Amino acid sequence: MFTIETTRPGSAMAESIVRAYLTDVASRWYGRTATLDEVETALRDEPYDDLQGDTGALFVAIVKGQAIACAGARCVHDVAELTKVFTLPSHRGEGAGSQLLQTVEQACRDRGITTLRLDTRAELREACALYERLGFKPVEAFNDEPYSDRWYAKTLDIVAR
Repeated sequence: MFTIETTRPGSAMAESIVRAYLTDVASRWYGRTATLDEVETALRDEPYDDLQGDTGALFVAIVKGQAIACAGARCVHDVAELTKVFTLPSHRGEGAGSQLLQTVEQACRDRGITTLRLDTRAELREACALYERLGFKPVEAFNDEPYSDRWYAKTLDIVAR
C-alpha cells in the first residue's frame, strides 16, 4: 500500500522519482537507455522548482519510505498544467497514478483552478490510457513542445464548501 504526500521540488525524494521519470521518457525517446548526461540535460531543460507555493504542487506516492510515483501541477490563473506524471514500472497497475491524479485534481479545485491540461506523447501509452480513463479529452495543441504529439484537458467542477 502507498501513501500520497506533497513534496518539495529538489528534495531527495523528489529528485529520485523525477530522475527515474526523465530516464524512462528519455530512454523511450531515444529507443535505448538514456545516458546520465542526457538525464542531466533533461533536468536542466525541464525545471520543476516552481511546483510549490502559489505556482504549483508536487505530489509523490510512497512505499516503505521510497517514492514510487509522482505528479505535479503548474498553476497559472485558472489553468493548471499537469507535469511529471510517472509511476515506476514495477508499481504500475497498483493505482498510484490514478490516486495521484485525483489528489492533483482536488488540490487544483481547492485553488479555484477550472481547467487541468497536459501535453504528452503517443508512445507513453500507459499515461495516455490513464488520462483518458480519468476523463481527460484530446484537445488542440496549446503549446509547441518539440517532444509532444498529444494534448489533453479536463474541466474541473468547483464545488462550493
